[in-house]
Amino acid sequence: MSPTTDRLRSDIDHGQAGDKVDFPDPAAAPLGTDEEAAGTPASKEAVALERRQQAASPVTSEQSETGDHGVLGYVLILTLWVCGFLLAVTFVQT
Repeated sequence: MSPTTDRLRSDIDHGQAGDKVDFPDPAAAPLGTDEEAAGTPASKEAVALERRQQAASPVTSEQSETGDHGVLGYVLILTLWVCGFLLAVTFVQT
């Protein structure tokens, strides 16, 4: 099978790359669109090289389950901020 940007994007969306888990990314400009619009589509060699680099370290289910603790931190900070705001508004009104 010859390497294409569509196939590379599919591999990335299906978790076969090292930077994300198996879930599709909605994209306004799918991978390779900019090159194609410029009239210089990516060569098969460039796509094959990128595919090898992306596939070099796929995400394992263990990595995806231990996941993103950053989101929990943001939620906690936002919750504390909202609680502080509500307390401040309550004390100002009394």
